[in-house]
Amino acid sequence: MHFTSEQRLDDGVLEREFTLGEIPGILWTPASASASAPAPLILLGHPGGLRKMYPRLVARARHSAAEGFATATIELPGSGDRPRWPAVEQARADLRRVLEAGEPVSNEIVDALVLPLVDKAVPEWQAALDALLSLPEIGGPVGYSGGVISIGTRLAVVEPRISAAVLFAGSFVPRAMFEEARQVTIPLHVLLQWDDVGNDRQVALDLFDAFGSKEKTLHANMGGHTGVPQFAGEAAARFFTRHLS
Repeated sequence: MHFTSEQRLDDGVLEREFTLGEIPGILWTPASASASAPAPLILLGHPGGLRKMYPRLVARARHSAAEGFATATIELPGSGDRPRWPAVEQARADLRRVLEAGEPVSNEIVDALVLPLVDKAVPEWQAALDALLSLPEIGGPVGYSGGVISIGTRLAVVEPRISAAVLFAGSFVPRAMFEEARQVTIPLHVLLQWDDVGNDRQVALDLFDAFGSKEKTLHANMGGHTGVPQFAGEAAARFFTRHLS
């Protein structure tokens, strides 16, 4: 991990941009974090395009820092400034075509779009976690918060260092992820926007039902994809306070 920039935000949060090989990322740590008092860590998932997503990510990071958590995010494969990924670019083009034509999105398009992304992104998140936990001011336990929900699902299955997850239901879900969901056992808090035009509500409900966790909560709110109310975010923060503090 190589830090490329550093700034102190006006609330005392330390923001550091880094690269991990070719992967860019950002780490936010609360002012209270130190080698003698390492902060628990929350990994911030997002749908790609780190610069575009920055305003929402830094808002989540600041809110988490106020609760004593460090947060970190990395860019998804094929997004932002990372090299284009021809197979996924073709799947995105196919998706745009069927959506513009008003046609249903086939399972084949969803699989081609999401599964390669999950296969590549999850090991990158694990490599980032290795590097982040080697920092003296960062400690466990670790949570995951955000989307793409299939990435969060896979991480919850394969990464034992993740103790709890807040998952955002708002992306296409391949059929294979339902079997993986049954293997998830950590506490889950799932956010669902009821009127999200780009999200198949029934698929999101079916995925929630498939999760094998004994403790799982579905927090559904009226509104579109970007209309998550503030109180929903506060409920997610309380979830992490219970499980990571």
